[in-house]
Amino acid sequence: MTRVLLTGGSGFIAVHVLEALLTQGHSVVTSVRSEAKAQMLRDTFPNIGKDQLDFVYVADIAQEGAFDEAVKSDPPFEWVIHTASPFHFNITDPQKDLLDPAIIGTTGILKAIKKNAPTVKRVVVTSSFAAIFSPKTGNRPDHTYSENDWNPITLEEAIQDPSSGYRASKTFAEKAAWDFVEKERPNFQIATVWCPQKSNPGRTHRGLQMNPPMVFGPIHPKLQTLDTINTSNQRIRDMMLGKMQDEIPQSGVHVWVDVRDLALAHVRAAERREAAGKRFFVTAGYFSNRELADHIHELLPEVKIAAKGGEFPAEYFKYDNSRTRDILGINFRSLKNMVKDTIPTLQALGA
Repeated sequence: MTRVLLTGGSGFIAVHVLEALLTQGHSVVTSVRSEAKAQMLRDTFPNIGKDQLDFVYVADIAQEGAFDEAVKSDPPFEWVIHTASPFHFNITDPQKDLLDPAIIGTTGILKAIKKNAPTVKRVVVTSSFAAIFSPKTGNRPDHTYSENDWNPITLEEAIQDPSSGYRASKTFAEKAAWDFVEKERPNFQIATVWCPQKSNPGRTHRGLQMNPPMVFGPIHPKLQTLDTINTSNQRIRDMMLGKMQDEIPQSGVHVWVDVRDLALAHVRAAERREAAGKRFFVTAGYFSNRELADHIHELLPEVKIAAKGGEFPAEYFKYDNSRTRDILGINFRSLKNMVKDTIPTLQALGA
């Protein structure tokens, strides 16, 4: 049994990571913002005792020193999986409201681990597809996105508007994590999963980062309402509620992953020695809103969904997820199976 600190445990991705860790018998302490969030998780996993699931309260991860006490544990932690990200309300200043909190939220926990948790051997950080997608390259069919890509956005571009600020915040936060390990040389290395590189075999702490695209999949009803489900699943909800009877909109991003596969990728990134010091692009492949609609209509023929719109574009970028398949051993679920498993969880909330 490995002792694990999981940050942001009530989040959509994090609760699936938590479920995967508990299923494998690990002992988890997860950070939450409030006792109410902790109780929701206790209710979600009612048969799990305090020895396997406990909580630490971190109200604002963007505050300096927010994790200084959270990383202390008896027995001590061996892994840290960092999925938490700052809340963003009423963005008026991209630097203050987006960039600074994202960077502090990521580097803050790395500083705390280095200072107060010398037993930690692995750190896995959740990043975003925004950290690799380049608006300048865009959807060019001659480009293959992989762990080698970085969003080239500059600080000058980042502060122009909230949308640019958001994309930059994900990019700068991940780069800050890699820079921290390079300069501070702590007991650990990092790795990132974006829904997904370097390695430093001379150090004992292994870090990883994940960067996801669109993240679909079953929800835990005790933690969500139809109004608070994650953005990706909202389009499934809206189709089920008959809100796309006239025309189906374009998908925007056309790569996706099932949240359960993404969660397993986080756990395997912590477990597997060869995953140390690497980025992982975690995607199952392509999808379109049209495909989603067709699968939903097949399972729920009474639901009225438009017969037009939402098709896959004529040209689109390529992707390379071979590192995730080869090193983490992820066998991705199909879009149809994801829809089949997600529909009942949304129905439980009234969809």
